[in-house]
Amino acid sequence: MKSSNARRVLARCALVAASLTSVAIPLSHAAETPQYGGVLTAILNPEPPTLNLAVQQVAGTQLVAGKIFESLLTYSFDLKPQPGLAKSWDVSSDRLTYTFHLQPKVQWHDGKTFSSDDVVFTYTKILANTPRTRTLMSNVQEVSAPDAQTVVFKLKQPYSAFLYAFDIGGGAILPKHLYDVDTPIGQNPNNNAPIGTGPFKFKRWERGSYIELVKNEHYWKEGRPYLDGITYRVIPDSASRRVALEQGSVMQAWLQDIEPVDVPRVAKLPSITQTHKGYEYWSTMQWIELNGGRQPFSDKRFRQALMYGINREFIVDKIMFGSGTVATGPIHHNTRFYDANVKKYPYDPKQAIALLDEMGLKPDAKGVRATIGLIPLPYGEMPRRTAEYIKQNLAKIGVAVTIENTDVGGWTSRVGNWDYDMGANGVFQYGDPAIGVSRTYLGSNIKKGLMFSNTSQYNNPKVDELFNAAATAATDEERQKLYSEAQRILVEDVPVLWLADTNYSTLLNKRVHDAVTTALGVVDTQSDTWLSKE
Repeated sequence: MKSSNARRVLARCALVAASLTSVAIPLSHAAETPQYGGVLTAILNPEPPTLNLAVQQVAGTQLVAGKIFESLLTYSFDLKPQPGLAKSWDVSSDRLTYTFHLQPKVQWHDGKTFSSDDVVFTYTKILANTPRTRTLMSNVQEVSAPDAQTVVFKLKQPYSAFLYAFDIGGGAILPKHLYDVDTPIGQNPNNNAPIGTGPFKFKRWERGSYIELVKNEHYWKEGRPYLDGITYRVIPDSASRRVALEQGSVMQAWLQDIEPVDVPRVAKLPSITQTHKGYEYWSTMQWIELNGGRQPFSDKRFRQALMYGINREFIVDKIMFGSGTVATGPIHHNTRFYDANVKKYPYDPKQAIALLDEMGLKPDAKGVRATIGLIPLPYGEMPRRTAEYIKQNLAKIGVAVTIENTDVGGWTSRVGNWDYDMGANGVFQYGDPAIGVSRTYLGSNIKKGLMFSNTSQYNNPKVDELFNAAATAATDEERQKLYSEAQRILVEDVPVLWLADTNYSTLLNKRVHDAVTTALGVVDTQSDTWLSKE
């Protein structure tokens, strides 16, 4: 028996499923008739290590694989669940049973029939072991398929964020017939020549140059996609990326593809449109991971000293050029249950030095109290400049920083395996703290070898208790109290150095229409994207 709220959700979902076209097309283009044909060219930087989202969830993998694979749900700009591979869903009155009704006549790109067995297999055998989804699955008692078009999740206890956990980043459905094999998932040959259900099929990957996707002629959504394909061009150099967008050889840039210092000028070009929409679900935060398993990072005073020793306002104003605001703690200010009433860390080198003195870290003859390494985020010029500036800042308090550059694969491997002192990171919040925030701080999510888990190895039973209680609380009021207390404790403990809440934009050639239609932005399927004539 469904609750009245569940019935309303189901009715709304059925309505959305019946009118996806009108929902997906923004009002600014509602009067225009979408045109078929053309290939969208987009920047890809850096090149992802794999296209299997269950193996790697870096931004580049999500950007490309989000067109090939699909998840059960997507999300509107106001973060309401919308149909994906699930056309509708029911929620039991006790909030313990979620029944998803799948889209009919869905095929994998190799012609095999998609069914509920693929969903059950993906969640129980694959996603349950990934850093994001293992937290979700720890609340799940059973996933079953009563028939080919129905999937049932039975929970151990109510989990308030449950319907926020089915985006493409943490919920890409894989084909059982290709992955239910003896080969370890990381070595499966389909990882880099993927077979999905999405509107675009993988064609080729020329390493260091481009990834080419082509139209899925048998896509389940009638009349979609409009495009003949999407080509992602790998362009490592920031100046070359800007010129390519200006000259029209690429038509799409997102996140940090264009350096923040260049964005205001590029956005004013007559051939370019800019939108800040499409990041509502991600709400990315920039921070510095600290290896709490090593000295002196295991001492809270050292971590606090680093926070006082970094001029985060300068980073936001002079390096990010307004594409972010100074972070106050573990939750992005655009994310649910944010609380600004926490301890503040203004730039205060004297306070930082006092804490280091209290620890007994005295300067040597060269004024150095400690020497530590920093792995920058391998995503363009801005992170490198940020790393250099942090090095200058910390030198003033006697902390010598060695910058250790690496590529995306090396960065994820070293941080994921705890082979680092400090590692820069940009982390998505995923609409709800139970999905995108708690994973970084829960003691139960300390798992060596898994990037985007609790790689700082922070372990506080009280914080665990608060996060777990907030995830199951029945009302938003209860959840806010619990998350507020968790934020206050975390900001006192400083398990990571929170730098900035980002405010990114997507830049598009004016020929591109409906590239951003959900809170997932250009990571979503882009089945509604179309190109007007030149």
